[in-house]
Amino acid sequence: MTMRISRLTWLLGATLLIAACGKQQSAAERGPAGVAPTAQLAHAPAAGARPSGQTPVAAEAARSVALSRTNEDGSETVEDSTGAAGTHNAVLAAVAATVAAATPAAAAADLAQPTLWQEGVNYTRIVPAQPTAVPAGQVEVLEFFWYACPHCYAIDPLVEAWKKSKPPYVSFSRVHVTWSEGHRSLARMYYTLETMGKLDQLHGEIFKEIHVNGNPLVAADPNDAAESERIEAAFVRKFGISEDAFKKAYHSFAVETALQRADQLVQRYRIDGVPTFVVNGKYVADVRSAGSPEKLIALVGDLAAQEHKH
Repeated sequence: MTMRISRLTWLLGATLLIAACGKQQSAAERGPAGVAPTAQLAHAPAAGARPSGQTPVAAEAARSVALSRTNEDGSETVEDSTGAAGTHNAVLAAVAATVAAATPAAAAADLAQPTLWQEGVNYTRIVPAQPTAVPAGQVEVLEFFWYACPHCYAIDPLVEAWKKSKPPYVSFSRVHVTWSEGHRSLARMYYTLETMGKLDQLHGEIFKEIHVNGNPLVAADPNDAAESERIEAAFVRKFGISEDAFKKAYHSFAVETALQRADQLVQRYRIDGVPTFVVNGKYVADVRSAGSPEKLIALVGDLAAQEHKH
């Protein structure tokens, strides 16, 4: 336990303060609807307390009690007796030996757990848990993102690699945030390409166009929806997609429905920073809480595995 507390303290001290693209505030200041407050996870032992890892039986067996025996000549001999039950408490000694022998195995088993993630530190539990949109036996993983967010761009290759290796019980989908008209315009392009079956082809290209080529893919005035549509249609045309087909899907019922769902999910989980992951409607985590993009992906996978076991 002492080693775990020390390790946790070190990890917290070494955690990188990685910023996220936020609506108004950083991910660390976010307070999702219904999220339980962070609890204190570990306490140092009080003065005089039993050393960490020592059970009551082992402590009792290890304690020596001094006994006096009167000799025939009137002198006294002092003897050490192990345990409060007397000199010959072989059962207690045997139990103590068993506990001591099992301690390394118990410690090893503890370290062999899937992760050392701590609720309230690396991720937050959502209370009450929210409904998901996946079949029984599947674990829903949502990534809330924004195409213009540099942190979403940075983590995307890790997400793509994880998508290819994730277990079949994980149902993964992205949710593009819709905070403002500018966000909503990029979200509409995302869901349009998804509806057309062209998202896999162009998802990475959109990130590259914005973050490498410097084209924001929205109008200078984010409220000019028609100009944003024109810019986006011109972009997808470079990849062989018909402008007419794109614009038809752009205003389709399927895209409008997808945007409404994105609105609902952003509000339900009170997403104000991206990238943010929600696992099975129960847990929320981001790069800041996990410690790094790589750790975030590992954390999401472990939480999903935990949910699948249940």
